[in-house]
Amino acid sequence: MGKITWPMAQRTDIKLKVNGRDVEVSTEPERTLLEVLREDLVLTGTKYGCGEGACGACSVLVDGKKTFSCSTPVSQVAGKPITTIEGLANGETLHPVQEAFLQANAFQCGYCTPGMIMATIALLEATPKPTDEQICDGMNGHLCRCCGYANIMDAVKRAAEGAAT
Repeated sequence: MGKITWPMAQRTDIKLKVNGRDVEVSTEPERTLLEVLREDLVLTGTKYGCGEGACGACSVLVDGKKTFSCSTPVSQVAGKPITTIEGLANGETLHPVQEAFLQANAFQCGYCTPGMIMATIALLEATPKPTDEQICDGMNGHLCRCCGYANIMDAVKRAAEGAAT
């Protein structure tokens, strides 16, 4: 019986701008942004949930827009500004949306929280004073395993009202 040899995947150098920092990774272009963030850059705040872009746990901002990093090839975001949950706080000072989630107790296990926060930032950037319906639409595709939706809704409203600043 012969030795089984798997073809080597083609690696390429990809330049990224993550949380305001220029970084370069040598990786397969079709590898997911989530894998690169967590494994290569050790930014583990972004979570793996479903792997299909259906639960929102992996949400990051790319060019200010909510992006499911589990289904986005890293080559598609080369050179674009990427913001993860780790890039929000300024030292010990939380981002206003993070503060709103904290004030509203909008987390239980916390697994969905980074994705929910990133989705809220994208929503409020597009719609600074959203209605309840707009909040539901903006948060659609984000699942909370603990069913903390009422507190999450409250957090989004607090952030929109500026109560967290």
